[in-house]
Amino acid sequence: MKIKVPMTITFADVAKRQLTGRIVAWEEQGNTSVGPTIFAKDSIKMQGGIKLLLEHDRTRPIGKLIDAKVSDSDIVATFQLAKTFAADDALEEAATGLRDGFSVGAMINEWSNDNGRMRITEAELVEVSLVTDPAIDSARVSEVAASEAEEEKKEDSAPAPADEDKPTEGEQVSDTTAPAPAVEEAVEAAKVEAAAPKPAFYTAPRYEFTKAKYLEASVRAKVLGDDAARQYVLAADDTTSNNAGLIPTRQLTEVINPLSNSVRPALDSISTGVLPDAGMSFEIPKITAVPTAEDENEGDAIVETGMTNSFVTVNVNKYAGGQTFSVELLDRSSPVFFDILVDEMEKAYLKATEVAIIAGLVAGGTDGGNRTLDADGVNAFVADGAVSIYGATLATPSNILVTPAQWGNLMKIDDNGRPIYNSLIGNSNQGGNLNATSVTGNLLGLNLRVSTNLATADTDGDNSLIIINPASYTWYESSRFRLQTNVALNGQIEVAYYGYGALATKVGAGAYRWMIA
Repeated sequence: MKIKVPMTITFADVAKRQLTGRIVAWEEQGNTSVGPTIFAKDSIKMQGGIKLLLEHDRTRPIGKLIDAKVSDSDIVATFQLAKTFAADDALEEAATGLRDGFSVGAMINEWSNDNGRMRITEAELVEVSLVTDPAIDSARVSEVAASEAEEEKKEDSAPAPADEDKPTEGEQVSDTTAPAPAVEEAVEAAKVEAAAPKPAFYTAPRYEFTKAKYLEASVRAKVLGDDAARQYVLAADDTTSNNAGLIPTRQLTEVINPLSNSVRPALDSISTGVLPDAGMSFEIPKITAVPTAEDENEGDAIVETGMTNSFVTVNVNKYAGGQTFSVELLDRSSPVFFDILVDEMEKAYLKATEVAIIAGLVAGGTDGGNRTLDADGVNAFVADGAVSIYGATLATPSNILVTPAQWGNLMKIDDNGRPIYNSLIGNSNQGGNLNATSVTGNLLGLNLRVSTNLATADTDGDNSLIIINPASYTWYESSRFRLQTNVALNGQIEVAYYGYGALATKVGAGAYRWMIA
């Protein structure tokens, strides 16, 4: 990222063709196009070959850096100007205060937000420009060198420099003063200059940009060659507000979706099976009476007992959703549109089946009686649920399904300030493993899962915790299907996403439901 912050020239030596001034003030706020900006002390690194440009135009170099002095408050730099007409004009403009600002072009490596201000802590100096209006008003021209004639008189008494030291007309002026220690050796300066990217933001001269003024300045610059008008156009072109039509708004392929997901914690808490290949219902044999055995005396007739059974009828239901959209949307939208649509329809299907499973658990489960959510209430609920389920199914429960609200309530329960049902290691009274980073855990030996679809209007009320024996409930499901049809007359496309599922409540008392006091 590159930023340009104008400062102000403090010394213009016409005879020596040199400009001197502060280019950076540490800890002094300047206003850029992105707002207030501050350079931290010693935040700028310098290299050799730094050029002096006109108004940040890389095609208009007029000199180069020959000396830089770094102090606790700022950097003061001296530039040697070339013997060109543009440099002559620049010297005159600087000496008369017409164009008397320095603007630093720096690549920003590290920065932070300091109460709404950009605080730069590491940057590399890329170029310095002579500009019309600086951003920091405190730095202005404080001294102008004597006239060229007076300087020539002073130089007559001094030894004349060797001819080979004099630059020829148009020749790039080499360094005449040894750089300060802060100025590092040049490292392929020309390549750095050529490869430098367009700045991300910078401070342009303070013009009032309007369409009428921009049009007038464009005509004056192109037809009359008016340099001031050209600077106005350059400044206006450097603002995004004047070229909004040339700055496209990109749309990413990622999609934010806080409304649905692909998890089915209720399904994960019961058993699953494969749906039969035909029919809208099927039957599962269920033993209703088992053989018995008794203590029989020798010679006595054995009592005949018969095993009986019945059938549990399981209904098959279709869970489906659809979307209708135009053929133009499909043809002219992003290629990922249809993939995202199908994915969201899949999530809707999963939610519908999860709701159906929860309804079956609630309908078939045992009422656990009125409870209070505290350590004693939770412990009693789990203990009573285990006894109830084992008595009805001859199997122990292994899972508990809870609402998000109850998940939070369980994490809050403590014993004299020590959380009971959490993942803190070393708690002597630890009764579970629950934490805010996972919607699964352990509560008194039961596998806990959090389901947003279990929540009702009263999310910590009745049926907000359900203890489950997985073998007592089985979900049978088919593959999912997608049906797509085109309506030729209006160019609409209809897509249906559906599947078949059936919940078998094998032993209703295999679930134990929380009820509030």
